[in-house]
Amino acid sequence: MNLDRVLELFGSCFGGQPDTVWLAPGRANLMGEHTDYNGGFVLPFALGRGTVAAAAARPGRRLVLRSRQRPGDGAEVDLDDLAPGTVTGWAAYPAGVAWALRQAGVAVPGACVAIDSDVPAGAGLSSSAALECAAALALACLAGGPAIPRAELAAIARRAENEFVGVPSGIMDQSASLLCRAGHALLLDCRSLQTAQVPFAPEAAGARLLLINTQASHALADGEYGRRRAECEQAARLLGVPSLRCITAGADADRLADPVLRRRARHVVTDNQRVMRAVALLRSRSASAYPRIGELLTQAHASLRDDFEVSWPQADVAADAAAAAGALGARMIGGGFGGSVLALVPADAGPVRAAVTEAYARRGWPPPRFVEAAPCGGARRVA
Repeated sequence: MNLDRVLELFGSCFGGQPDTVWLAPGRANLMGEHTDYNGGFVLPFALGRGTVAAAAARPGRRLVLRSRQRPGDGAEVDLDDLAPGTVTGWAAYPAGVAWALRQAGVAVPGACVAIDSDVPAGAGLSSSAALECAAALALACLAGGPAIPRAELAAIARRAENEFVGVPSGIMDQSASLLCRAGHALLLDCRSLQTAQVPFAPEAAGARLLLINTQASHALADGEYGRRRAECEQAARLLGVPSLRCITAGADADRLADPVLRRRARHVVTDNQRVMRAVALLRSRSASAYPRIGELLTQAHASLRDDFEVSWPQADVAADAAAAAGALGARMIGGGFGGSVLALVPADAGPVRAAVTEAYARRGWPPPRFVEAAPCGGARRVA
């Protein structure tokens, strides 16, 4: 994160210096995809890339938003007029946070906010939650008063995304951005919202994490993500349970007559099981933990591809090429239909990079982009 860069942006847009600057990271998810809105388990970790919000209070009731990534696409809105649908585009996320904070009783003042980010949008690395959480921390700081507990702030940011922006996401992304610790993955029970920090240090075991941006962008506001959620809700209703978290065996999913709903439920059941197996392996600190986690990654990708049907050609090719070149395992991450693949690779990631790049070139696709990842800390104040 380049603090000088966001300070320069703030000065050029608003003059002077901000009152506060907050950083919120993106996330990758080791295990548990599309389980969050089903009340299940997830195991994300924070990335070393994030979104920065530099903010200062201003007289009046106007919220002025500027972004280094969208220099000609800012927004200026009246806080008292904020309502779902009144702001569109990237600015809907921080504006939605201001709205959700006010709905929660926080006295958000008029403010100038400058945004900078190195989380690639559409890559399945939770750029939207990083933006929400950075804005939420900055605006809550300007409002003064008692600090809002991080878990409560995650729920506020999620409400902004669900109700203001209109994306029916779960609670995982905001929780990961706000609650993760360096060297750990975050075990989150999305039903009870209980969390636990799980030691996660692949480099100590001679492995590393490689994020493969497939260069196929996605947008969760489109219909497919919402359709999967609706299918899961329908499956739960037919099974007579509040959510698919309540079924714990494949035999339960097999009671569904509709083959599509049966596949959706089977994925949720098996991915919840994979989360808990991964947690047990990490806590065991055994020499075989990471190879076995790699196997779970490969199983999860097959489930997302075949049962949940949210993978895409570039992800399938990347996962297969990575495995053939020596990766311990790989899977698509994020909501699907575009974004990134997470590969658990040996210490020398070169052969995997080369194999995936060559596989893309053979198909005439734009070359993938690679980011080496390590479990980092959650959101924090930087100025």
